[in-house]
Amino acid sequence: MAAAVVGGAFLSAFLDVVFDRLASPEFVNLIHGKKLSKKLLQKLETILRVVRAVLDDAEKKQIKDSNVKHWLNDLKDAVYQADDLLDEVSTKAATQKHVSNLFFRFSNRKLVSKLEDIVERLESVLRFKESFDLKDIAVENVSWKAPSTSLEDGSYIYGRDKDKEAIIKLLLEDNSHGKEVSVIPIVGMGGVGKTTLAQLVYNDENLNQIFDFKAWVCVSEEFNILKVTKTITEAVTREPCKLNDMNLLHLDLMDKLKDKKFLIVLDDVWTEDYVNWGLLKKPFQCGIRGSKILLTTRNENTAFVVQTVQPYHLKQLSNEDCWLVFANHACLSSEFNKNTSALEKIGREIAKKCNGLPLAAQSLGGMLRKRHDIGYWDNILNSEIWELSESECKIIPALRISYHYLPPHLKRCFVYCSLYPQDYEFNKDELILLWMAEDLLGTPRKGKTLEEVGLEYFDYLVSRSFFQCSGSWPQHKCFVMHDLIHDLATSLGGEFYFRSEELGKETKIDIKTRHLSFTKFSGSVLDNFEALGRVKFLRTFLSIINFRASPFHNEEAPCIIMSKLMYLRVLSFHDFQSLDALPDAIGELIHLRYLDLSCSSIESLPESLCNLYHLQTLKLSECKKLTKLPGGTQNLVNLRHLDIYDTPIKEMPRGMSKLNHLQHLGFFIVGKHKENGIKELGALSNLHGQLRISNLENISQSDEALEARIMDKKHIKSLWLEWSRCNNESTNFQIEIDILCRLQPHFNLELLSIRGYKGTKFPNWMGDFSYCKMTHLTLRDCHNCCMLPSLGQLPSLKVLEISRLNRLKTIDAGFYKNKDYPSVTPFSSLESLAIYYMTCWEVWSSFDSEAFPVLHNLIIHNCPKLKGDLPNHLPALETLQIINCELLVSSLPMAPAIRTLEIRKSNKVALHVFPLLVENIVVEGSSMVESMIEAITNIQPTCLRSLALNDCSSAISFPGGRLPESLKTLFIRNLKKLEFPTQHKHELLEVLSILWSCDSLTSLPLVTFPNLKNLELENCKNIESLLVSRSESFKSLSAFGIRKCPNFVSFPREGLHAPNLSSFIVLGCDKLKSLPDKMSTLLPKLEHLHIENCPGIQSFPEGGMPPNLRTVWIVNCEKLLCSLAWPSMDMLTHLILAGPCDSIKSFPKEGLLPTSLTFLNLCNFSSMETLDCKGLLNLTSLQELRIVTCPKLENIAGEKLPVSLIKLIIEECPFLQKQCRTKHHQIWPKISHICGIKVDDRWI
Repeated sequence: MAAAVVGGAFLSAFLDVVFDRLASPEFVNLIHGKKLSKKLLQKLETILRVVRAVLDDAEKKQIKDSNVKHWLNDLKDAVYQADDLLDEVSTKAATQKHVSNLFFRFSNRKLVSKLEDIVERLESVLRFKESFDLKDIAVENVSWKAPSTSLEDGSYIYGRDKDKEAIIKLLLEDNSHGKEVSVIPIVGMGGVGKTTLAQLVYNDENLNQIFDFKAWVCVSEEFNILKVTKTITEAVTREPCKLNDMNLLHLDLMDKLKDKKFLIVLDDVWTEDYVNWGLLKKPFQCGIRGSKILLTTRNENTAFVVQTVQPYHLKQLSNEDCWLVFANHACLSSEFNKNTSALEKIGREIAKKCNGLPLAAQSLGGMLRKRHDIGYWDNILNSEIWELSESECKIIPALRISYHYLPPHLKRCFVYCSLYPQDYEFNKDELILLWMAEDLLGTPRKGKTLEEVGLEYFDYLVSRSFFQCSGSWPQHKCFVMHDLIHDLATSLGGEFYFRSEELGKETKIDIKTRHLSFTKFSGSVLDNFEALGRVKFLRTFLSIINFRASPFHNEEAPCIIMSKLMYLRVLSFHDFQSLDALPDAIGELIHLRYLDLSCSSIESLPESLCNLYHLQTLKLSECKKLTKLPGGTQNLVNLRHLDIYDTPIKEMPRGMSKLNHLQHLGFFIVGKHKENGIKELGALSNLHGQLRISNLENISQSDEALEARIMDKKHIKSLWLEWSRCNNESTNFQIEIDILCRLQPHFNLELLSIRGYKGTKFPNWMGDFSYCKMTHLTLRDCHNCCMLPSLGQLPSLKVLEISRLNRLKTIDAGFYKNKDYPSVTPFSSLESLAIYYMTCWEVWSSFDSEAFPVLHNLIIHNCPKLKGDLPNHLPALETLQIINCELLVSSLPMAPAIRTLEIRKSNKVALHVFPLLVENIVVEGSSMVESMIEAITNIQPTCLRSLALNDCSSAISFPGGRLPESLKTLFIRNLKKLEFPTQHKHELLEVLSILWSCDSLTSLPLVTFPNLKNLELENCKNIESLLVSRSESFKSLSAFGIRKCPNFVSFPREGLHAPNLSSFIVLGCDKLKSLPDKMSTLLPKLEHLHIENCPGIQSFPEGGMPPNLRTVWIVNCEKLLCSLAWPSMDMLTHLILAGPCDSIKSFPKEGLLPTSLTFLNLCNFSSMETLDCKGLLNLTSLQELRIVTCPKLENIAGEKLPVSLIKLIIEECPFLQKQCRTKHHQIWPKISHICGIKVDDRWI
């Protein structure tokens, strides 16, 4: 017998699922009732057990022997079919009331025939076993559970100290060669540690003193400019980016970068396209000199395209360093095992075979972490897998060995991840739900849930380096696979897993495919019915990434998919915005476990959905048109996850208490009837995570609240309790108090929010010290409460928000502590305190001198009656905001650490002591502005970077006619009598905004601001011009906007020389006759041009337009729109044209528009009757056409719209809309080739 192995074959775990089905009560009952041939089932089980015995040997041999591989694939295909049949039988058995009537509804003979076919096929497969000389290899039953402690990211990095020093030296050098930003490529083979080195450098604390901010972006193979720019913006802002316009993205990113010296890491770049790289890096040019881009790539050609300095070539580790990586992850220490010296000898040989690749050493070390016996290590050292050549195996042998020694059930889970695109950031919880739906998780033991089993599986794969925590969204539990790991999963998925970038008519899917994912969807795939029929056994239909531009072109698409793919376990129509209804046929997908309709336009769900006995996950988040769940939802007895986040469900269906397997509900709307009241929550004892309970006003008696058993729900971490806004004069305050008392949550709670509570006081449990895990607390719209609960003793509370407690007049000593905890430091952990819209709050008294020791942010908004003092000593305070507190008479707290100060419409707050370290100030109101100017005069602050002055009617000026020397940003609004300082240069000023101010200003000499990057002028009623001399060049200026300046006459005669200007906006300047001269040469980097409400501009400037224009807006400039000849704009991609234009009847004329356009928006053409195809046919790159508010448009002249169009949107064009909806014979042939046509907010 061959040597025993740990792990076992991929297919053996699948067979375990089949054996479990055969042993299920449904099958036992069937056999006992003689409804199914016992002999036939025994034969099936016997064959499968014979096959299972040799699976491990077959899995090893298939790597080199293609015949064995084909044999395994045939076997796997047959097992899939057997599992489908057994699942069908068990499902129908479980959903029948009497087993004796089971086969009354479907043919026993047909079932037996199917089983006989499967058994015969398996017998045929089994006959080939002997010819392959497959052996029975023992598989050790070893605990696979992840170690209780695991390495942190970035720890124990060996052999890279010199590399790190070299990269940091490059980052600190002035190697930009005259450019603002330098690009440093790190080049090396896959798995050599490029990303790890970049992370090591990125996290070096010394760089925090050099760069204003840092951002990390994973780019990967698909170099989509829009997508990558959005990702960079999200990395910079740490917020999701919703912009989809390239120009707006660039402007937004430039705005974020313009005042900063930054370090941006672009990880895993593959592009060799110089033009695309040039487009991507444009926003970076506005950074301060010394800004750096650190880039990692496997591709030498990529490095040559992007570099501004010589690439840094990262070499493989030495054998010694590779051994140290291996030993560290294997936890090899003399303290652990008497065989350490022997293991070290073997381990060093294994490390040599890793060829200096730390990823391989880490993977193998992690695999051997809990197995310190010599024989086991020796087996790995002598494995045949090491001998594979590059041509035989594109996967690093070390990684294939790591996979080979995984337990079988984890192999299936890992291979399933091949459905994700490369570098895709997947959510941990989401993946576990998919594993669960595909029956990849073992049966829970010891009271654990399926989700907890999935979590153990996931954590184990993380510990073995198959998954890595994402640097972009770690707070969202997102993970990625290294490229080489992803390649491994893809190669192992073989014929059974298929991932497509775009699922279309030409997509070729293998007949054995069971799992399908796609990132784009073309409705044309549904025209190929034969292709769908070939994959009728498909189990997974999974959409991965947003593809709103490619909706269903076929209204019958859902019916087609459901009628052809009857064996689906996972069905995702996520983000199919054109999907507004599900067919009744959904109820026939009896195998379905997972259904995702999130972000669709679904309006209602069919009752047949409730026939899905196995359904575990139903995702309906952000379905904005869905207001009701099916009445039979209670029949989904195996439902575990119901996601209705941000979906306007009005009430819960009746009988929710029957869904006692629910783990995640998220929202519960309390109904007025007993069957959908709060009591229904009582039986849902397994709820985890977040729970929002709304419409609590529908509870009439406090005993009902008790029946919800909120205290028993120990797995709920975040709880929202919400009452609707309704004027109920007959409110019984005592009942309301009792209700909240009986809704007390478990002590494990971390976040609590109470909104709309009708009682007059809060229950004592809210301040109970036992809530030691609570970090966030919100009290909002509790209009009857006249006192706050005692909250100071909550030991972990970090964020507290209080708003709209309209009867609260005083915050007193009771807020800080109660008599049960006299020695506790009040609010010992509180970092942020926000108090909003407290209309009756008058006094904040009885300050505790020890309170708020770590408070960073204090925000008080719209408390019009607040008087008296604020806490006088806040040693850690960094941000103070006081807005709309007109009666507040107080000095600022003693806050030596304060950096941001904002006081608006709170004119009685005294500025007795100016905070010397303050960097950002916003003040509003005459007295505050005057006080601030006086303080600046007296103190002459050296740290002040940003100053905003608002709403001052007094005549004021800056001291000595100078701005503070350290100032970089100045915002002035509604200071009409301000004498703006123009006599002295302001060297550091980078951003200047003057709005409704400086009436004495008639011209602005730009020479005063040599480093200005952003200039905005709006409603400056007397300004006439900008002063520029012939020789002046404003190299720093990147954005300029002038709006609603009625007397602005002209730009400088010499033109405006701003070589780095990228955005130019002119709006509402009635007297302006022309744009600046020589724009093509003086503004070479201009990308965004917006001209609006400038009726005097008659033509484009002489000499042509800037060569890099990407986006142009022309709005209500009829003379310019009617110009007979437009200059060349070869790089223009986005054009927005808007009227009213009474003289235009037909548009556009042939040859008028730039051929480079990808997006065209025609809006408010008040008299246009005809859209002329001849003027559009040359736009061979046009992808999206929007026609909005053209009330007379009814005809499309010419042959048809450009074939490149994928989206046509028509809004507020009644004549044309009618013809499109009815598919009029004169219109429809000209647009029917377009994939997505949206008319009046509906896809057709």
